[in-house]
Amino acid sequence: MVDWINLKCSADLLSFAEKYMEFDLNAQGDIDIMALKQMLEKLGAAKTHLQLKKMITEATGGMRETINYHDFVAVMLGKRSAILKIILMYEKMKEKEELPTGPAPKKTVGELP
Repeated sequence: MVDWINLKCSADLLSFAEKYMEFDLNAQGDIDIMALKQMLEKLGAAKTHLQLKKMITEATGGMRETINYHDFVAVMLGKRSAILKIILMYEKMKEKEELPTGPAPKKTVGELP
């Protein structure tokens, strides 16, 4: 269970809210199985329908077929290892690894090794 009272890092909550809104494809306030599927495909980690259902069951405790914001935050702050945590970590690493695009800048003879 998440300790909402002692939650101090509003930057983390803002980050979670931004990611949640990005994944909420139907804009109805929840992440359904299709949104989860598209999100994982976008990250290059496609899963089967059964695996997606298992992820949602893990996040919601088997209570719903969609992930609401409270479930999402609970997973992100919880101690259990969950696929949603891995997704955010992967996206943070992906942002850092972006390489410059286009041709390399021209160097003068003096700059060559």
